[in-house]
Amino acid sequence: MRRLIACFLAPAVMAFPALGAEKVTTFTLDNGLEAVVLEDHRAPVVMHMLWYKAGAADEDPGVSGIAHFLEHLLFKATDKLEAGEFSAIVEANGGSDNAFTSWDYTGYHQRIAADRLDLVMGMEANRMRNLRLTEEDVETERKVILEERAQRTDSDPGALFGEQRSAAQYLNHPYGRPIIGWRHEMTELSRDDALEFYRKFYAPNAAVLIVAGDVDPAEVEELAKKHYGPLAPTEGLQERTRPQEPPQLAERRIVYEDPQAAQPYVIRSYKAPERDAGDQETAAALTMLAEILGGSGQTSVLGRALQLDSTKAVYTSAYYSGVNYDDTTFGMFIVPTPGLSLQEGEDAMDAVVAQFMEDGVDPAHLARVKSQIRASLIYAQDDVSSLGREYGAALTSGLTVKDVQDWPAILEAVTEDDIMKAARQVFDRKNAVTGWFRKPQTKEVSQ
Repeated sequence: MRRLIACFLAPAVMAFPALGAEKVTTFTLDNGLEAVVLEDHRAPVVMHMLWYKAGAADEDPGVSGIAHFLEHLLFKATDKLEAGEFSAIVEANGGSDNAFTSWDYTGYHQRIAADRLDLVMGMEANRMRNLRLTEEDVETERKVILEERAQRTDSDPGALFGEQRSAAQYLNHPYGRPIIGWRHEMTELSRDDALEFYRKFYAPNAAVLIVAGDVDPAEVEELAKKHYGPLAPTEGLQERTRPQEPPQLAERRIVYEDPQAAQPYVIRSYKAPERDAGDQETAAALTMLAEILGGSGQTSVLGRALQLDSTKAVYTSAYYSGVNYDDTTFGMFIVPTPGLSLQEGEDAMDAVVAQFMEDGVDPAHLARVKSQIRASLIYAQDDVSSLGREYGAALTSGLTVKDVQDWPAILEAVTEDDIMKAARQVFDRKNAVTGWFRKPQTKEVSQ
């Protein structure tokens, strides 16, 4: 989630659907738990994933990082397990487990032999509603997340630059807060903060169960009824509503300087629409636009012009990720050739984009991009974990199973005109944040 480049690729193409319709089974329990079963009988392995429709963007003001903090705390004791026993049991049965937090969701997963599904599902269901936290647990784990921030963010100038850009991009929306949290708020996170978030969101009516692998859907449903069915939903849980952004009236610019900045670069991000349920066409066009502009240093518009033809850049790229609950961003960046200033690099990038907006999309290039995406999506079918993540992220970000299955055909149908229309919609400098990343200096002045 914290990577500079994030290019989204769907799990399938029109000619090779992401698990045919007969391989995808869905059901919903009486308490609101949504479930998706993805069959793949090539190996006797199963991926059990529980996704919560709650992430860093669902936190109350003043407790940034509580979603990620709770993710850590969920490995403590429950009414049936001691602290650390969950992972120890999974490992003793030849499996592995982990968890992750995003702005829009929190997920927990176990990969294990198919005949151990009952075991891991029972343990996961147990900690959905039966976590037992002590003050000592909270104190110990708070030190862990603070150390994690120190190592991954505070000591990494690129990560700090990313935080500053997000805060500039989103003045009011919680996407402007770091997932791990602001340090001054993390130090004050309490047991009550964690339990409040836990009791509200860790409930069957705020969760999506994904089971992928060598399983029978009917048996999965029976196990889900057995383990998750008795759990009480959160009463009165409303649809997620978050503070939205006011109109952006001017470009925002950041110059971030740090003595440890090894490689200077320019990055610009624009507000962009996300994939919406039943309305993914613009997102598909933006996905193609990112690939055409910056998907490959050898064949992309930016790569050919700035890395091959003019050698003004050692690296260029463009990125877009449409799986968000609210508006996302489209971005591009350039690492100028040594000796070239950041202003010259930015000007060169802008000139190439301006020329692209005049010339339009090369049909042959679009055909190659579609072919490359087809190939990558076919390979993605071999990984049930990847497919499970695809469905889990989509369903916790406001999309449906049908949207996931329709996505390949929508990508395939994108035309040159669709791409240019999306580019004209997004490329408005008044909706942009432009950042310079470099070592401290006095000669170069930003505009």
